[in-house]
Amino acid sequence: MSPARIDTAAVARLGDEPLDWRFRSVPDSLFGLTARAAAARRTSLFGDGFVGPMVVLDGPAIEHNLTTMASWCAERGVLLAPHGKTTMAPALFARQLEHGAWAITAATAGQLRVYRAFGVSRVVVANEFLDPAGLRWLARELADPDFEVTCWVDSVRGVELMTAAWSGPRPLDVLVEVGVAGGRTGVRDLATARTVAAAIAASPALRLVGVGGYEGPASADASGEGLAAVAAYLDRLRDTVFALAGMFETDQVIVTAGGSAFFDQVADALTGPWPVPVLPVLRCGTYLTHDDGFYREISPLGAHPRLHAAAPLRSALRAWAQVVSRPEPGLALLAVGKRDVPYDLGLPEPKYLRTADGVRPLVGSSVTALNDQHAYLRGDADLAVGDWVGLGLSHPCTTFDKWSLLPVTESDGETVIDFVRTFF
Repeated sequence: MSPARIDTAAVARLGDEPLDWRFRSVPDSLFGLTARAAAARRTSLFGDGFVGPMVVLDGPAIEHNLTTMASWCAERGVLLAPHGKTTMAPALFARQLEHGAWAITAATAGQLRVYRAFGVSRVVVANEFLDPAGLRWLARELADPDFEVTCWVDSVRGVELMTAAWSGPRPLDVLVEVGVAGGRTGVRDLATARTVAAAIAASPALRLVGVGGYEGPASADASGEGLAAVAAYLDRLRDTVFALAGMFETDQVIVTAGGSAFFDQVADALTGPWPVPVLPVLRCGTYLTHDDGFYREISPLGAHPRLHAAAPLRSALRAWAQVVSRPEPGLALLAVGKRDVPYDLGLPEPKYLRTADGVRPLVGSSVTALNDQHAYLRGDADLAVGDWVGLGLSHPCTTFDKWSLLPVTESDGETVIDFVRTFF
C-alpha cells in the first residue's frame, strides 16, 4: 500500500509565519523574520539570545528514529500509521510520510481537522467518533474522493448515533474496537464484538473494515508478567478477527494496534496467519523523538532492547533551564516547571551542566519536584547561579503540547537549523 499524502505546499507555508512574542523562547532579534529566514541564520541557543526555559529537538536523532522505524516496519511486513497527537506538527507528519508512513493516526475531531487543513489523505481515528457536529464535518470532508478515514466503535448505541448523524457521500469505514478489562474503550468479549459487527452490517451509513485496539492498558511495564498481559490482549484481538471473519465488508481487513511500548509484540501478532487478507497497521507515535524516561525504559528499542536487528532509538527532546537560586546546601532551583516540561510519566532527568567553561555530563543530581515555574534539583553537584542544566524528558506527548514552536538543533545541540510549529 502506498503512503498517505500531505499538502507539501501547505507545510512549506509554515515557514512563512513571522516569529514574534507568541513563541516564548525565540530571541527578540528574530522578531519579524519568517521561521524560514530565522532558521537560515543558524543562530545559537546560548549565544544569540534565546530565552529560557527552552525545549529543543535534536535534528539528527529525529532522522535516525525515522529511518530506524521505517526500515524495521518494512522488514517486519507491517504498515505504520504513527499517532500524530504526539507532536501535532504537520512538518513532522510530512517527514513521517516521506519515510513511508501509510497513514497518520488521530484521536479526536479537533486533531483530524488539523490534519485535513494540511491535506493528510489517509487517517486512522483510533477512538469512538460520535459527536454529531464532528460527523457532519467529516461527511463534508469525504466529498474529497482521495480522502480515506476509518474510526472505531464498541457499542450498538454508538452505531445508532453514527448512523443517525451520517450524511456523507459514501459509508463511513469503521473498526470494532477491542478493549482491556478495567481499561478504557473497546468491547470486552467476543459476543459483544459480534453484536456490534452485526449492527454495523445493518447500517446503511457504516462499513465494517476491520478490528482495532490498544494494548497499552494491559501493562505499564516490560516485566515478564507485563509482557504476558500484552500477549493475552493481542490474542483476544486476533480471536476477534477470526470471530468476525465472515462479516467484514471489504476484501482486505485492517487490523491495528500498537503504541510505542510493545510494538515488537504487536508486529508478531499482526503478522501471524489470518482467516482473511489483512493490512497489519502499527500506530506508534513516540518513536519519532523517543525520550529519556518512560519509553527509554520500556521501548523494544530502548535502553533495555528486546529487538536486536535495529539500532536503539535516540532521545530527541531536551530542555534547558537556568539555575536561578542556591538557597541551601544540596538544593538548586531551576527556572523550569510544570508549564514547560512533562511530569505525568516521570520527572525531568538532569543530564548536562553548561557553565562558562562548556558543557559536561551532570551526575549525582535529580529533580525531585516541580512547581509551575520551578524545578527542585537536589544533589551534591557543583552548580552556580547562572549555570544552565540540560534535562532529559519523559513522555513526548505531554512535552509537545506545551510548546507552539520548537527549535531544531544540529548535532552540536546548540546551532538552530529549523523550527517546528505545533497545533494543539
